Amino acid sequence: LIMDTFASLALATEPPTEALLLRKPYGRDKPLISRTMLKNILGHAAYQLVIIFTLLFVGAWPPGAPGGASRGPAA
Repeated sequence: LIMDTFASLALATEPPTEALLLRKPYGRDKPLISRTMLKNILGHAAYQLVIIFTLLFVGAWPPGAPGGASRGPAA
């Protein structure tokens, strides 16, 4: 609910362009998510997974921060 507030304000406050008003609507059988959108979604998901698993398995950042994988004998 909170995330949709800013998007709706942006759409409500920006006047539509003439080109947008003259564009024909998309058909009912057209996909909601285009091929480009799907590539962007999957690419961003892969990027986030690489970052989170790197932080999880390699260690904490910056070096010396608590957490991460242990690198020596337990004290």
